[in-house]
Amino acid sequence: MSAQRRYNRLKTYDTAVHISRFDTVTAPGKGMFRVDAVRARAWVVVLPGMKLIDANEKNLDALAGKTAAVVGYGNQGRAHALNLRDSGLKVLAAQRPGGRGHRWATEDEFDIVPVEQAAKTADLLIMGLPDESASDVYRADIQPHLRPGQTLGFIHGFNIRFGFITPPDGVNCVMVAPKGPGTLVRSLFEEGKGLPALLAVERDATGDALAVALAWAAGIGATRSGVIETTFAAETEADLFGEQVILCGGVTSLMKAAFETLTEAGFAPELAYIECIHELKQIVDLIYTQGMADMRERISNTAAYGDVSRGPRIVDERVRASMKEILSEIQSGAFADEWIAEHRAGARKFRTLLDQDTNTPLESAGASVRKLMPWLKKA
Repeated sequence: MSAQRRYNRLKTYDTAVHISRFDTVTAPGKGMFRVDAVRARAWVVVLPGMKLIDANEKNLDALAGKTAAVVGYGNQGRAHALNLRDSGLKVLAAQRPGGRGHRWATEDEFDIVPVEQAAKTADLLIMGLPDESASDVYRADIQPHLRPGQTLGFIHGFNIRFGFITPPDGVNCVMVAPKGPGTLVRSLFEEGKGLPALLAVERDATGDALAVALAWAAGIGATRSGVIETTFAAETEADLFGEQVILCGGVTSLMKAAFETLTEAGFAPELAYIECIHELKQIVDLIYTQGMADMRERISNTAAYGDVSRGPRIVDERVRASMKEILSEIQSGAFADEWIAEHRAGARKFRTLLDQDTNTPLESAGASVRKLMPWLKKA
């Protein structure tokens, strides 16, 4: 079936066009899409306004003979450092003594240098620090030592989008943001695969910032699957929105509310946990691998009917209004200002909110359920 015919069949889904290797599709009102999907085997979804970059998956030329340094050897930083080194690049780990990151970098046999030295030495300086502390480290230990021609790389756009970090003139500013945790970035790389990533160029001071970012993406394995060009603003705003309204905030609040509704109605906590929390992974796994429509084909008709007839009563117009309000807080910078202020004040409110969800009936029920499945410990 031709790409155009596939589009015609799927045109009711006007937010995406499904196409395969080298297909060209013209979407009414959205222009023409042409992409090279992964190794001629994968299908890819191209969203309007986003560009899937056709890149040589092993093109590291822009970083040949140069030094990369990763500041912050945490979940993402460790994966980037290891993958880049395994791709043949010279990589330094910039990590202060003490703590888990320094121990990991030592065990991984990296040359560990002070942050200041990394800022002076590296051609590509990758910021792997937490959002909330990155700007403080940048101002104290990085900014004074940057020189024209360097590239400052970000794994997430937060500090650039909201102005907590402003690179000096003459320094490239790019982002390569893998769409998954660092452990997955590393494990897929070791299997000869790669995790898709978003890429953005905020400033091209040298004329080759895009090539440097693509070489970085290739070095961590992202171009083996797909690199999508976007902006710092779009990546940051969409990422925060997803975390707050569904991936973290929305789903955990929904699970807690469902658990409490059943237990308050007299159901056993363990049963409530299994039905409202434990089984969520099974549904998410189906959506992750097959999509939402196919998930509904693989569950019972009773479950599917309950899904489409009752779900909209949970996520009603009030919930949608709250989502729009949260998006507005993100885009205005209000959330970012609140979070950085909270961190700099000692994060007492943050810790209090976290503590409220420890030692709860939900957590106790979860522990009891997991004891019945000892294989989960290994996972």
